[in-house]
Amino acid sequence: MRASFRLGRIVGVPVGVNWSVLVIFALIWWGLSANLFPASYPDRSVVAYVLAGLAAAVVFFLGLLAHEVSHAVVAKRNGLGVGGITLWLFGGVAELRGEARTPGAELRIAGIGPLVSLIIGAFFGVLAMLLNIAGVHGLWLGVMAWLGGINLLLAVFNILPAAPLDGGRLLRAAVWKATGDRTRATVVAARAGWVLGLALIGFGLFRFLTGAGVGGLWLALIGWFLIGAASLEERQARVGSALRGIRVAEVMTPQPQTASGEMTVADFVDNYLFAYRHTALPLTEDGRPVGLATLDRVRGVPSDARGSTTLESVSCRSDELVLASPDEQLTDLLPRLSDCADGRALVVADGRLVGIVSPSDISRAVQRGSMRDQVTVGR
Repeated sequence: MRASFRLGRIVGVPVGVNWSVLVIFALIWWGLSANLFPASYPDRSVVAYVLAGLAAAVVFFLGLLAHEVSHAVVAKRNGLGVGGITLWLFGGVAELRGEARTPGAELRIAGIGPLVSLIIGAFFGVLAMLLNIAGVHGLWLGVMAWLGGINLLLAVFNILPAAPLDGGRLLRAAVWKATGDRTRATVVAARAGWVLGLALIGFGLFRFLTGAGVGGLWLALIGWFLIGAASLEERQARVGSALRGIRVAEVMTPQPQTASGEMTVADFVDNYLFAYRHTALPLTEDGRPVGLATLDRVRGVPSDARGSTTLESVSCRSDELVLASPDEQLTDLLPRLSDCADGRALVVADGRLVGIVSPSDISRAVQRGSMRDQVTVGR
């Protein structure tokens, strides 16, 4: 999930917000200010309802952020990289780089998020109880009670044993510990995600048809998202299993054709386009990669500007390149490769370009790895 804009960094991790957050934020704010709070605490001013709804919505999303930051912190302590945190329509996601090394690390990374939500919910719940005991029964008591309840609900929902929820990660850690097979554990958690997703879709449609309105459709939408995410996790697990133990050097195209960034697009089209069978051309200086020109980028240059446009001006810049070493595990490269808009990695040894890895190289490796696994199982 891509961030539409950045908020800054927390514990060294970039934090961003997708535009879809604005939709759910507005719905929560409106639902509290125009419905829940006026119905529960009548005879207050419109301004009071608006401010109370705004405060509750802001604190709720800060709680979501704390949930994801806790995942990031524990992941970093367990040796994983964190690409960033993004808040979006269905909550938040911490972009972890790589996989947990052990079931115990998986358990710690997955479990900390619901625990933080539980603590936040308990804090506001206790605060609401204390206000009630002290005789405070106004609108702000309702804000505290709602924050306590919604965070406890968030914690409970997240520990449901189904991918991609945190509970699915906990289930995967348990199955992984019991069987010693991480791929099998991921498939089990993903299938549980399918079951939960179908159940939510069925229940949501039933609620909608029996008069629950938008709330039923929202449950069905969450179920649809869970099914899609669980399916993606299962596919990624099978791909990771097929590529396990394969080094970058075994799949890369060695010594690819290169060019200078000063070459014009016209020269590339006239002399390289048909003679060079690949759709990406690394740009080098003294053997060092400085850019990557792709057919998609070149295609965007108008024909009348090709003679005056250099490859450097339309290429992927050096700071955007995905670099890998020949001895690196392909499974470690994949998360970085998926973040690259051009979908390719340049392989470097001693600072010099020695190969390139493209999506077709990955696809061939997956096919061969899958055949290897079938032969192993057959034995």
